[in-house]
Amino acid sequence: MQVEEGKPRTSERDSIALPVQRVGLGEPGDAALTRMVPIEAPVSIEVSGIGYAVMMATPTDLEDFGLGFAMSEGLVDGPDQVRGIDVHAIDGGWALRIWLPPERSARALERARKRVSESSCGLCGMENIEEVLRPLPQVTGQIAVGREALAAALAALGEHQPLARETGAVHAAAFCSPAGEIRIAREDVGRHNALDKLIGALARAAVDPASGFILLSARCSYELVEKTVLAGCPMLVTISAPTSLAAERAAAAGLTLVTLARPDSALLVSGTLAADQCAGSR
Repeated sequence: MQVEEGKPRTSERDSIALPVQRVGLGEPGDAALTRMVPIEAPVSIEVSGIGYAVMMATPTDLEDFGLGFAMSEGLVDGPDQVRGIDVHAIDGGWALRIWLPPERSARALERARKRVSESSCGLCGMENIEEVLRPLPQVTGQIAVGREALAAALAALGEHQPLARETGAVHAAAFCSPAGEIRIAREDVGRHNALDKLIGALARAAVDPASGFILLSARCSYELVEKTVLAGCPMLVTISAPTSLAAERAAAAGLTLVTLARPDSALLVSGTLAADQCAGSR
């Protein structure tokens, strides 16, 4: 896969200074100040010249986003099936063009859609319940991850969230080793976008998703479980709670799912942790 050298390829800014008025509630304290907020912009996604979707996203790491999006959509299995990714600034937003070989473009044509989706949307283009709840492949590999590794990853996550530290308004998706070391992390205003960026980054760096686990600073909805399973990762950890469908889909696919992860506790929803490090989780 080659990335075209169009300029600019991705935004050099991920936040802007917004003039606001601080309003005191209960006590005097009104004041004019400046607040950093994350950039949210429309990203038009085209696949082999076909208008496919318009996503609201943070316009950074868009090459990773394009590849991860195509993989999550089932259009490609990896970067070797992508001819190129072309990212350009356009009036009002960004154009993300993914070029596939002819045999892969047919799949894109089948699922082509063009609509604006919210940052949290994961159902865009789905036509019926059967398509939404299509069977997931079984997780084929497992890794030994214990309580200490989870605590280490949670403690280190903030170091990999520069935009969140600045704005307090974005999600992060991180790939961690079985020992809890964060290897790659991506941020976005949308949790699905952050995960797609991470999946694309792993593929571009030739990192096997089965060699570690994914940590998300978000609630666990079923779409995140689905993206994790389809990426080939055996374990998902989220900061917030799961939905019922996320728990059901994770268990059915054999995905180890840990939610409400905190420095001192977590909920093991499905799967197992390393027995020598999780005696207190029974």
